[in-house]
Amino acid sequence: MRKFYKCKTALIVAAAFGLAACSDGKDGSDGEDGTSPLPPVVEATEITNVEMLSHTLEEGAVRFEFEVTNEEGLLVSGLEKVSAEVAELTDKGIARSRPDYEGTIAGGSANEATDGASLTMTENGRYEFLAPMPAVNAGTEGIIRIAVGGGENIAKSNYIVVDKSEGLHTTSTATCHGCHVDYAASKLKHPSYTAINTDGETDLVAGCMVCHGNVVRDDGGYARNSMQKIGHINHQKFEKDFEPANCYTCHAEPITKVSTIDTCTDCHEAAGVGTAAVAMTYSGFSESDDVRIFHKKVGERADIREQHYTTTSAPYIDSSLVWDDHETTGGWCTDIALFNTEGETDIQLNITQLYAAGTLTYAGAYIHAYDNDSIVGRPSPRDSGGVVNSQYVEKDDGSRGVCYVRLDGIDAGFANAGFTASSRVTFKQQDADGGYDGVSLTSYSDVVNSNEEVLQEYNRRHSVTLDSCTTCHNNETNYHKNGSYNDGGLGCVACHNNGQDRSSKNSAPGFGPMVHSMHWGVGSSAVTGEPNSATKLNAENCVACHADGIDLNAVPNQYMLSKAYNGGKDGVATSPITANCYACHNNVQALNHMISNGGELNLEVNKAGDWFTQGTSESCATCHAEGKSYGIDKYHVFDRKE
Repeated sequence: MRKFYKCKTALIVAAAFGLAACSDGKDGSDGEDGTSPLPPVVEATEITNVEMLSHTLEEGAVRFEFEVTNEEGLLVSGLEKVSAEVAELTDKGIARSRPDYEGTIAGGSANEATDGASLTMTENGRYEFLAPMPAVNAGTEGIIRIAVGGGENIAKSNYIVVDKSEGLHTTSTATCHGCHVDYAASKLKHPSYTAINTDGETDLVAGCMVCHGNVVRDDGGYARNSMQKIGHINHQKFEKDFEPANCYTCHAEPITKVSTIDTCTDCHEAAGVGTAAVAMTYSGFSESDDVRIFHKKVGERADIREQHYTTTSAPYIDSSLVWDDHETTGGWCTDIALFNTEGETDIQLNITQLYAAGTLTYAGAYIHAYDNDSIVGRPSPRDSGGVVNSQYVEKDDGSRGVCYVRLDGIDAGFANAGFTASSRVTFKQQDADGGYDGVSLTSYSDVVNSNEEVLQEYNRRHSVTLDSCTTCHNNETNYHKNGSYNDGGLGCVACHNNGQDRSSKNSAPGFGPMVHSMHWGVGSSAVTGEPNSATKLNAENCVACHADGIDLNAVPNQYMLSKAYNGGKDGVATSPITANCYACHNNVQALNHMISNGGELNLEVNKAGDWFTQGTSESCATCHAEGKSYGIDKYHVFDRKE
């Protein structure tokens, strides 16, 4: 079987036609011979590029034709090293046997030193490599991979997946790079083996499976660990809110074939989950089924999210409210409504009845002060002495009003701010604590002024994507206190924002700085005392969460309260870009650089005053905005690798 690569073949054909069309039958004139000088040829490279021309599967061998150029596009002569592998598609999946395997050999490998191999330069920069592989024939299917170079003068090329069978993978480079972003640039195992295809695009899974196929070494494969074992078992080690049985995270498409029951038992045994029923399920599996449906725990939670939504009304004043513990009447309120979308029309549900039935464990709301597209404060449901400052009002239509007495934090101190409301509604899951294990829905209201006039839609700057958190925290539950990972952690912003002075184990203030620190700063060890799994990923791969990049010029010039940076002692605030950068870059040199450019850390402020209206002095964006000479994009990755 001989395969040509159309893009290269088309250029060759076009060139041939072009020469014919330009010929007038004369061999030059005026002393010219009608030919152009040959392009230069080099014998060394810093980067080795390979253009595959064709490959042929033969009886006991694979024949490759390719062209080699250097980093400047010049043809390369003197190539001495080349290697190729074939991982064969067997009835147990992909396998490549080691030569000493005592059994039926699958696939094969060869390099320039293999008996019977030949590497020939057919013309400048073009080579033919005959790779003997006794187990291969014209009908062999699977994955074919090649790499050239690696001597003293010619750098080794990328591994190239020359060809692979259709429908070979149940996962993809894109799903792996959802977290790893660019495996080739990582510090994990074997990054140099990251392969590309003939179009130059990363083909991570196929490259890995040439060694880590579906079959392990003792059964005729190459490596001790199969690809599915690496994927399933290594990813059970995350500390927080990861569900290995959420197949949809890595397997975006239906899985309709499982080559070996080991795929199931490896994972079940590692997770400590009984395997007695696995054999029955496997034996009864039909290729019309989707294996992912057998792991329904996460699916049930996902269905709740899919089938429900909430609304939160703009804040309004209810003058009729009476407060047992306060010598005042009236208060600020917002109404929460819950809807079901399963039918042809959306149906409003009764929150009170769902509470009584145990379906819901929480339905609450906050009213926030809002300024400059930022949340800058809110009242507490109870004051420091335990006095109740809030109450629920159940409505006839099934909605719930959540109201706050007009005390400090909602009127006083925020006379010039707007008001918005956020709500959370949590569905109970079995007998677990809903605040952590429930399914929470969040929504925000329009912004109004003190006269209840709508000023704008809620529009707090949120520079992460909706699936930024759930790519890793995929079990559809909450982090804590009904704060969900969904929608980029938008529910967390109700408590973690500019104006809520959270300590977060003294890791970092606000939302962005806290997330940065909890993954890669001092907060990564704050919970268990040991760095968490996120620290194994490249922290500079910001695109994992910030898919649309970061515009430092768009960061509101507004302080955030920062007792987290002050040993838990309040009364201080930090400028916003400094707060975010210092969460990871927390050494003395980095802090001095920030301060010398106007950044402020733990500036004393009056929390009861209008601290949030005072502009900061930091000038970070002048040099570090994207596109600038020292832009953050020069040091952090904001583009996905294709």
